[in-house]
Amino acid sequence: MTDRIRDFLKGLPHEEPCLVVDLEVVRRNYEGFAAALPDSRIFYAVKANPAPEVLELLAELGSSFDTASLAEIEMALAAGATPDRISFGNTIKRERDIGRAYLLGVDLFAFDSKAELEKIARQAPGARVFCRILCDGEGAEWPLSRKFGCEPGMAEELLAEAAKLGLVPHGISFHVGSQQANTGAWDLALATVGDLFRRLEARGITLKMVNLGGGFPARYLKNVPLAQQYGQAIREALARHFGNRLPETIIEPGRGMVGEAGVIRTEVLLISRKSEEDPHRWVYLDIGKFGGLAETMDEAIRYPIRSERDGEATEPVILAGPTCDSADVLYERTPYPLPISLEIGDELLIEATGAYTSTYSSIAFNGFEPLRTYCI
Repeated sequence: MTDRIRDFLKGLPHEEPCLVVDLEVVRRNYEGFAAALPDSRIFYAVKANPAPEVLELLAELGSSFDTASLAEIEMALAAGATPDRISFGNTIKRERDIGRAYLLGVDLFAFDSKAELEKIARQAPGARVFCRILCDGEGAEWPLSRKFGCEPGMAEELLAEAAKLGLVPHGISFHVGSQQANTGAWDLALATVGDLFRRLEARGITLKMVNLGGGFPARYLKNVPLAQQYGQAIREALARHFGNRLPETIIEPGRGMVGEAGVIRTEVLLISRKSEEDPHRWVYLDIGKFGGLAETMDEAIRYPIRSERDGEATEPVILAGPTCDSADVLYERTPYPLPISLEIGDELLIEATGAYTSTYSSIAFNGFEPLRTYCI
């Protein structure tokens, strides 16, 4: 919570839940990443929060952009990015979208399979490509270990195939898992990548780039390392596995860039118990999983929640959203401590919600409006 957000909310009537993003926090985070890894290019992960104001600020600061779709590419271009500052980083792309992106000037594409590589060769001849390898994501609160990437041996053969198809084998990417609290998580992956670089060079293919991915965390209920600590650990790992022949590197912060910049304001709609003997109250909010809090699934992300009654005695409650879907429960396995004096109509502030909330918000499930976003 920043003073700027607090002052803004004072003048904003509560009609629906809303997200407020402080752009000054985004600016500070960008500058922090740039200082921590000065030799790496920053490719902001647009999917984290594609608000035009966020993209325009980052474009002005010099950021590049990691995009997952043609629509995100168009958003980045509209915000002022040039095509050479855009990566089509999704390994699952519609073939005609590859062709459209190429016509728009994008020439950096991710892949992790032969079929995807062949699509790129057909639609973006001569483009630079990088292969994503599997990474176990150990230590991450939200691992990304199976859907994306391929085994290193397959990556070697695919990058060799890329050259045969007329593409430019440019590099290798990996992702250590979202909300990665272990600064050493990049070391093992970089050991594998360094070995791949050397094996491919022996086959006459010289790679230039390592995409270090995202994983840089936002601070929720636990403290997390600072950007400088990640930067130091990554620089040491690069030196360890590449020696004096350091590759070009890029990073793809999303959550770490915008997560702590946002606050959701929500209202308590109902407080009840399921029986007279029920030890836990149920507290229903006007926002839930389908309104933008999808990352509470399996209670993976536990957001800081504040109220005007903070400082009073608390008890664990079960938090749920307003929809008629029984899956719309936020915290039940580990109930959330909230003030005993909490009442219907009270406002709560859900902090560190700048990432993966507005984009996860449904269009009109149960008729509820999508999450409104204000950038200040």
